[in-house]
Amino acid sequence: MSNPVKNRYDFILFFDVQDGNPNGDPDAGNLPRIDAETGKGLVTDVCLKRKIRNYVQFEKKHQRPYDIFVKESGITQEITILNKVIREGYEELGINLVTEKDLDGNKRKIENKAQGSEKKKGREFMCSSFFDVRTFGAVMSTGPNAGQVRGPVQMTFARSVDPIVALEHSLTVVAARSEDKEPESQIGIQGRKYTVPYGLYRAHGFVSANFAEQTGFDVDDLKLFWNALYGMFRDDTSAARGLMAVRKIIIFKHGSALGNAPAHKLFEMIPNPALKDASKPPREFSDYQDIVIPSDDQLPANITVEVIE
Repeated sequence: MSNPVKNRYDFILFFDVQDGNPNGDPDAGNLPRIDAETGKGLVTDVCLKRKIRNYVQFEKKHQRPYDIFVKESGITQEITILNKVIREGYEELGINLVTEKDLDGNKRKIENKAQGSEKKKGREFMCSSFFDVRTFGAVMSTGPNAGQVRGPVQMTFARSVDPIVALEHSLTVVAARSEDKEPESQIGIQGRKYTVPYGLYRAHGFVSANFAEQTGFDVDDLKLFWNALYGMFRDDTSAARGLMAVRKIIIFKHGSALGNAPAHKLFEMIPNPALKDASKPPREFSDYQDIVIPSDDQLPANITVEVIE
C-alpha cells in the first residue's frame, strides 16, 4: 500500500428517486421497502454497495487490482461461483490444498481447505485483487477458505426524509409467448409494477483508517469509492427504478485515524432539509430547502468538511 489512508472519514449521502422503485422487498411482492411504523422509505446498505460494485466494474473493466469479487450476473452475463474464485486464487499463488501437510508443516485437517499461513496468504491475495473485498470486506471461509475480511467502508440503510407512498400499476401484455396456450389467455393484465412518486433518502457511512491498513485500502481506492458513490446511478437506469440521482455527499475528514469526534454528533450537525411548502407532498428535489452545511468555525477541532454535489 504505497499511499495509505491515514484519516477517519464519516459521510452523509443524500439521493432521491422519482417515479421508480429504489429497492424492492422480495418478501413483500417487490414493494418499495417501507418502515411500517413511520411510513418512511428504506434502501438497504447491500443495495447501495451493489451499485458501487457495478460502477467500479464498468470503470475498471474487471481489471486487477480493481476486479469485483461479488459480481452481478446481469452485469457479467454469467453466474459467479465464489468458492471457484477463491480456489483459482490459491492455484495462482501455487498453493496446493490437497497435500497431506500444509505450508507450515502441520497435518491438513480437511482436504481442499486452506489453514494456517495458507489462509493468510489467500486473504491477502483476495484483498489485493478485488476492490470490494478490501473496501467492504467479505466472508470467504467457505470452500477453499480465505478467511474473513472486515472492510474499512461501512454504510447504513438509507431512510427517506419524509414518508413515501407506494403506488401500484397494472401491466398489460399485447403479444402471446407460448404456442401451447390460447393466445387470448396470454394477453391483457399480466402483472403489477410499484413506484414511489418521489422520495429523498439519507444514508450514513464510515471509513476506518485502521481497517484500511489491514485490507490495503489506500488513498486511490478511497478516491475511486467517492467517484463510485457519486456516480452509482448513472448506469443503473431501468424502467423499474425511474429517475434516481445522488444529490449531495457530505464528508467529514478527521485529523487522526481514530477520529476527533463521535460520528453521531457530526451527523446531527446536518439536519434533514425542510419542505418549502409543508402542505404539499414533495415531488422533486427543489421542493426542499437547501441542505445546511456547518461552517469551519462550527466544526469540532481537527475536523474538516467537504461537499460533493
